[in-house]
Order: sequence, then structure tokens, then C-alpha cells
Amino acid sequence: MKHASSGTVHEAYSFACMKCGFGWEQDYEIRHLEYADGRPLIVYYADGERVPSPLTHPTCRNCEGHVVRIMRSGRVSLAEAALPHH
Repeated sequence: MKHASSGTVHEAYSFACMKCGFGWEQDYEIRHLEYADGRPLIVYYADGERVPSPLTHPTCRNCEGHVVRIMRSGRVSLAEAALPHH
């Protein structure tokens, strides 16, 4: 199975669903591992839970759609801050 860890990085992304318009942000812990035969294995964790890669299998938290735009972190909060408050 998996063997030595070659590093852990932290990344954050902003997401926007093209189906329902929902936007959200998520931080990830990304672990770079290797299988016993030396092949790379990249494992993603969000909120302490192992999750599929958001880059290859994005899923909307609101409607579970899979047409999701991925952007650098901060884009959703920046857009929300620009909205008029009632």
C-alpha cells in the first residue's frame, strides 16, 4: 500500500457551482505519499476527513452538481463582501 511521506502542504480553494450558483471556500491538507513501488499517491483531507481531490472530482455542497468552477482562495469571501447588505 502506501509508504513514506514526502511532505504535507496546505492549500485553500474557492468554488462556485455553475448549476445553482452556490459559492464556498475550503482548506485542504494535502499529503504526498508513495506506494511501496514508488508511485506517487496524493491524499486530500478537509476538516480532518479524507476527501476526493477537489481538482478532479468537484461536487457542489448545495446541489451536489459537478459543474464547479475552482478559483484561488478568497474569491468567494471577496464577492460576498462586495454584495450590498440589507
